[in-house]
Amino acid sequence: MTDSTSSPALRDAVHSTQDTRLSSAPSSRSAELSSLTISLRRAIRQFPDFPEPGILFEDILPIFADPTLHGNLIRALELHVLTTYEGAGKPDVILGLEARGFLFGPSLALKLGAAFVPVRKKGKLPGPTETASFRKEYGEDFFQVQKDAIKPGQKVLVVDDIIATGGSASAAGSLAQQLGGDLIGYAFLLELDFLKGRQKLNAPAYTLLSSQEDGPKAS
Repeated sequence: MTDSTSSPALRDAVHSTQDTRLSSAPSSRSAELSSLTISLRRAIRQFPDFPEPGILFEDILPIFADPTLHGNLIRALELHVLTTYEGAGKPDVILGLEARGFLFGPSLALKLGAAFVPVRKKGKLPGPTETASFRKEYGEDFFQVQKDAIKPGQKVLVVDDIIATGGSASAAGSLAQQLGGDLIGYAFLLELDFLKGRQKLNAPAYTLLSSQEDGPKAS
């Protein structure tokens, strides 16, 4: 019996088809991500002068009130991970910040087949913990994770809803590294660009939306 793939012409055709599929994958993901981003941006509500005068509050809760939008959010973040870490390997751990990082961090971790680890304020976790400090407007605060939550060498992705000044996200990244984790990046739903919070981060940062703008952003 003759192997049909032994024909040079047929082999070239097979390889050409495979190459086309591979090259079209990023383009397809980009188009899907763009569509998902638009639906998420439309769902977010803005409340001027809340919780105090001069602040424009970005309300992401309508996303979680709608199962379709909730799914869109998880899918958008999944697409980012699949595209960004395709060669280097997906994260082993999703590190979610208290409190709104808990809203979607576990779902994203489950989708990626990764562990979810919560970052909590000092004194909220039982057992041995690792601590990192960060500056707030009126003083210093502390984040903690359980010491056995991240294994040395595990790839860690930090997630939260909004990056503002970047202090809390930076502290979370430091915790991952203090436990021996490989901090591969940060992912956020929104970014308040004018506060330049990503300048404090020591790994690539990705946001689905910039504040009051459409479109994903990465660096």
